[in-house]
Amino acid sequence: MGIISPDTTIEASAVEIDILRKMDVSQRAEMTFQLGNNLREIVESGVRFRHPDYDDRKINMAVLRIFVGDKIFRQIYGDIEVAL
Repeated sequence: MGIISPDTTIEASAVEIDILRKMDVSQRAEMTFQLGNNLREIVESGVRFRHPDYDDRKINMAVLRIFVGDKIFRQIYGDIEVAL
């Protein structure tokens, strides 16, 4: 059945799995995009909290650096400095 969260009963997990299995591809894709958007919003909020002086461009750069990692970020943007 996979890994069940410690705060979820086996019965609740079974219901969740049943719902996911009944979703069509477009519903699963929509859920995936929503989760990705939620993750980006959470990361962006963290950057804004740590760096209230950053403008939107610097926030986007910091979020990108978090998602792609330092090596790829440096390959794309060179010496641009943004703290995480």
